[in-house]
Amino acid sequence: MEQVLAHLPPAAALLGVAAAALAGGLSRGFSGFGAALVFVPLASAAVGPRAAIPVLALLECVSCLVFLPNAWRLAARREVAVMSGGAICAVPIGAMILAATDPVALRWGLTALVLLAVAVLASGWRYRGPDSAPLLFGVGALGGAMSGTAMLGGVPPAAWWLGRAAPAATVRANMNLYFAVLTVAVTAAFAWRGLFGWQTAWLALAAGPAYAAGLWGGTALFGLASERVFRGAGYALILVAAVLGMPLWDPFTGR
Repeated sequence: MEQVLAHLPPAAALLGVAAAALAGGLSRGFSGFGAALVFVPLASAAVGPRAAIPVLALLECVSCLVFLPNAWRLAARREVAVMSGGAICAVPIGAMILAATDPVALRWGLTALVLLAVAVLASGWRYRGPDSAPLLFGVGALGGAMSGTAMLGGVPPAAWWLGRAAPAATVRANMNLYFAVLTVAVTAAFAWRGLFGWQTAWLALAAGPAYAAGLWGGTALFGLASERVFRGAGYALILVAAVLGMPLWDPFTGR
């Protein structure tokens, strides 16, 4: 027990992770995505990304179970299944690209891609064609590749569903179901690589109440939001993803 306690983070780090969990939970509860976009940069400033990312995986295991029943009922399950399949297949490809490419240049390229997606959505242009399986698989694969390179895997599916005519409840359910599938894959990969330890479990327990409060608050806000407000908030979250994904912040997060 003494060895375990010796490796626990200080109080300031716990408070930083809890604050990041509250902000990430608000985003996740409201829109169905955005937890990683908000939590990872903020928590990384307190404990570093190697500790922060596995903590979020544990928190997401619980949140996915909470949202899963409603997501399964409301989501377009065929679309989610095809898109999730593409994402799972492409995550290793993204990691390989990251390993073989200058990561800073690659992340600047991804930032430009995300900003382009925001510009297209804000312009009012929409894809009016059919939701074909190859296209959905491609959107998921792009998300998986972006997840493997810069933890921006939620952006392509969010941009896709926000740009469609589906109601906000369906978009949110799609994202919740999509992340439930990915969380299983990511958690299994982290466990296989030995990324979970006593410190991860302690941080997750410490951040759990704040994350739960954020999820509750975000869900309550979703119930009050109009379709226009929901989509505007979704666009803002994607924009935040682009800004936080820039290499400019690396000196502050220890990456």
